[in-house]
Amino acid sequence: MKFGWLTLAMSPSPDEDGARIDQILEQACLAEALGFADVWLTEHYFTGESVYNDSLMFAAALAVKTERIRIGFAVVQTPFHHPVRLAVQLALLDNLSKGRIDVGIGKGTVYNEYEFVGHGLRSTDSRERMEEAVEILERAWREAPLTFEGKFHKLHIPALRPKPVQQPGPPLWRSVISPGSFAECGRLGVPILTARLPVAKIKERWATYAAGIDAGGHDAATKARLLAKSALWRNVYVAESDARAEDELAALLVETRAHMMHVREAYNPADFTPDPATLNAWTDPAVPDSEAIPFVLSTGSLYGTPARVREQVAELRDVGVQHLLCQTGFGAMSHEQNVASMRRFGEQVMPAFG
Repeated sequence: MKFGWLTLAMSPSPDEDGARIDQILEQACLAEALGFADVWLTEHYFTGESVYNDSLMFAAALAVKTERIRIGFAVVQTPFHHPVRLAVQLALLDNLSKGRIDVGIGKGTVYNEYEFVGHGLRSTDSRERMEEAVEILERAWREAPLTFEGKFHKLHIPALRPKPVQQPGPPLWRSVISPGSFAECGRLGVPILTARLPVAKIKERWATYAAGIDAGGHDAATKARLLAKSALWRNVYVAESDARAEDELAALLVETRAHMMHVREAYNPADFTPDPATLNAWTDPAVPDSEAIPFVLSTGSLYGTPARVREQVAELRDVGVQHLLCQTGFGAMSHEQNVASMRRFGEQVMPAFG
């Protein structure tokens, strides 16, 4: 079983931003030292969440500070990036890291419309922008010269330099939730990331993805590689007792959710309403914390003593999960608290699954 480390940390005030960025760098380097296989960066703007904001520039710092750990994006919000610029930056990152880049692709947040407004956009055409960007990325990495005429971009590129180390380019991952997305990504041979999926649903979704891989005509080696890559994202918090872990994680999640709801109410434009189909107990502001927090603890979190967390990880392994992404920081959690939990997981949980 393979473990990734994911950061979605928040800085509580502008005065702390610089220190928080330094701390995330230190945590990512610790993840490599503890034996995590990959580190995953998130992308958010304007509110202190994902405090470095620019995950591509932050990844460049990680590329030169680390040696082995792969560096992934969960996800690049493609509408906020010019696709040629993005292709160049990712190719450079792949060179700086000697071929250690993985690129989760997304159409942008479905809740934070203020991020689109801040980039002079709205989310109504975000899927089209993402699909056009993906086509330009893939073609720019392999075609020279490239002429492209799309809805949003009309380009002529003599050649992209430097070429990525990984050929034909860094792997492009998709974030998936619905059964149809699992099947389609399998058919296309695209590696996948998924988040708050209950244990009871995982085996079914992984089977749907495997059936999609078969339907796409991919060989057995490709199928095995894709299933090994398929990543499940979980909150992870390891403490000295089960009760302490639950109390401390719940308090951190309450703080995180309060920030999330506040910035959406304060900054989203009045004409924006998220698609009801995207809402769940965690993201729906109409659901009180008394229901939202138990929902997240039961469907999206691993927490407790090292012994209890080993049991929870084994449960995931037994339904087919081979790649677990561990978010160890929540809200404005202190660096010391995060590192203590990371160390317990890395030193007392991960070795049981080597």
